[in-house]
Amino acid sequence: MSDLQQQFEAAVVESKQLPERPDNNTLLKLYALYKQGTSGDAADERPGMTDFIARAKYDAWAGIAGTAKEEAMRQYVDLIASLKD
Repeated sequence: MSDLQQQFEAAVVESKQLPERPDNNTLLKLYALYKQGTSGDAADERPGMTDFIARAKYDAWAGIAGTAKEEAMRQYVDLIASLKD
């Protein structure tokens, strides 16, 4: 397992232990970076208009399409580190 992969997995654990809950935009960014880092570009169909939360998550993820998995992992690790300070 690569060093980045280990840092990413540690950041995922740390994300559940943050001193305070991040705002919704930050949560969406974390979700998008996590999904991009683990699954790559969003490929499923966009959720319907009545499912606001799933649609917002999908849009955040689709908004970073083309970002390399490694870069998404790095950004996720860096964002979690900034939230811990």
